[in-house]
Amino acid sequence: MTNRQQDNGNGGRRVSVREGASHALLDDVAKQIIEQLQEDGRRPYATIGKAVGLSEAAVRQRVQRLLDAGVMQIVAVTDPLQLGFPRQAMIGLRTDGDLEAVADRIAALEEVDYVVITAGSFDLLAEVVCRNDEHLLEILQRLRAVSGVLSTEAFVYLKLRKQTYTWGTA
Repeated sequence: MTNRQQDNGNGGRRVSVREGASHALLDDVAKQIIEQLQEDGRRPYATIGKAVGLSEAAVRQRVQRLLDAGVMQIVAVTDPLQLGFPRQAMIGLRTDGDLEAVADRIAALEEVDYVVITAGSFDLLAEVVCRNDEHLLEILQRLRAVSGVLSTEAFVYLKLRKQTYTWGTA
């Protein structure tokens, strides 16, 4: 089993991702704990313990193991609209050369909050948050200037219909 560091898009903080990690941590109780935290990431361990039939200390230990294993993270999720970023877009990128190196250069851009290496017509997908269309254009120009980027295609978000973080426990 190997560990590698992955940027989670939160101010340069890195998340450890275990390759080949065992799913043994995800028994039914662990899944119930995760569900409790997905409903409210600030829910007290004592309250979670009552809901899942464990002591507060046992919940604290289990949560720490899940965090250490990279199974989950507890973060504040913001609404870009409320923070003055009304324009969001997914950018498809076609690249040349070392794909992971290009992905790292794209991930280093402040406005990029999500980068994945894909199969299909795009090599990478990057989500961006912008102040306005002019800012989006500026970001597209910066993306196109990244070494290894051959072309970009922007998919502007008009309306968010669903965004959830509750998968993985059923």
